[in-house]
Amino acid sequence: MITRTLKEVETMCGGSGLKEEYEDIIIKGVSTDSRNIGPSQLFVPLVGENFNGHKFLEEIIKKGAIASLWDVKEPIPTVSFPLILVEDTLLALQSLGKSYRDQLNIKVIGITGSNGKTSTKDILASLLSTQYKTHKTSGNLNNHIGVPLTLLSMEEDTEMAVIEMGMSNFGEIELLTSIVSPDAGVITNIGEAHLEGLKTRENIAKAKLEILKGLKPHNLFLYPGDDSMLKQEVEKVSKDHKVMSFGMEDFNDYQPEILFVNEKGDSFYLKEPVSPTFFLPMLGEHQVLNATAAIAIARYFGISFENVEKGLLNVDSTGMRNELVKARDFTILNDAYKSNPSSVLAALNTMYAMEGYIQKIVVLGDMLGLGEAEVVMHKDIGLKIDPNKIDYCLTFGPISYNIAETAMLNFPAGRVMSFDDKQELIKKIKEIVKPNALILVKASRPLQMEEVVESLIK
Repeated sequence: MITRTLKEVETMCGGSGLKEEYEDIIIKGVSTDSRNIGPSQLFVPLVGENFNGHKFLEEIIKKGAIASLWDVKEPIPTVSFPLILVEDTLLALQSLGKSYRDQLNIKVIGITGSNGKTSTKDILASLLSTQYKTHKTSGNLNNHIGVPLTLLSMEEDTEMAVIEMGMSNFGEIELLTSIVSPDAGVITNIGEAHLEGLKTRENIAKAKLEILKGLKPHNLFLYPGDDSMLKQEVEKVSKDHKVMSFGMEDFNDYQPEILFVNEKGDSFYLKEPVSPTFFLPMLGEHQVLNATAAIAIARYFGISFENVEKGLLNVDSTGMRNELVKARDFTILNDAYKSNPSSVLAALNTMYAMEGYIQKIVVLGDMLGLGEAEVVMHKDIGLKIDPNKIDYCLTFGPISYNIAETAMLNFPAGRVMSFDDKQELIKKIKEIVKPNALILVKASRPLQMEEVVESLIK
């Protein structure tokens, strides 16, 4: 984590007003959360629509915080406590994160995408850690607050950092990439996750491609070459970078060949460039593409195929994403963190490929953020669920009713049900589930479908 004197912090974040008697005090880490701040940390009080961190100064002092940034527009308290005055605490946090990143002798990889960025981050960090001291984004700290906090949590001797960058509209990736200054950039894919704000896949692609604005010239930019629309957009804006692609088609620079997929993971090798056979203990064919992207970046930074093999076997993956959970006498495929049409179809394909179960149940909640096309996209998912490979389809939420409506056209009577009460949904699952069943639970995050998973485990 960042360890600097307050005088250095003041300079790094563009602040002022620090009293001379406090200049040599050393901070050890940064926090924006008064509930979890630790001893010797710098507090950054953020201001939002429904909160103001400046109100918690007494609380953070009691918990051992050593200093605080302070917005000059807020009343300055009369306390004997180090304050650094700034014009905007959020901008100061971002400046501090960028300054710290620039001071370290480190290579940074920026990852964005509609789907797969978290898994790709986890895989890549595992590969890089076989040869370098590696840091990665924790959880979902991938926005304008989380990214600088991620950078500030790095140890001084970190050699590689894998930074996940999320977005919902134009300008957001441009901001994050300006803070991160990546030495390599990756787009995992372009899906439908941001249609509500950006309206078209072309706009989503343009917003994701803002990553190039912070990518240093002549450094690597990697993207999924099977996406013809994205390929056209890349050709317009990537003249100053080393551009490579990954995907299933022959023209890609990195092309995997899948040997098998089962509940233990995926076996594959690279047809281009030719590689040994790898095993990835993550579920689904889509994870092979995520791994291929990670391998391409790892090879760029000198990771041997031997260490790629080791790294793939030791991936520490972020929870609630294609997570296989064993309940008493059945298995849950917990994918409750996010949902959109592309990721639902990928999860269904994973379900289809998993053998040895006497019953398969899919539990799908609303896919949010799809904009005007949400009804059509939900109905399309319902039509694409294969009744020969899935025994029951249960939906939760007002929009996912459209999944059930079209799934009923293909499924036998009584095998598709829609719910707007979570407890009723859980009750029905418990009624129909058989020993040695496999249950997929997937929905957008606000639906909190992990509650279903937790109840079934209990």
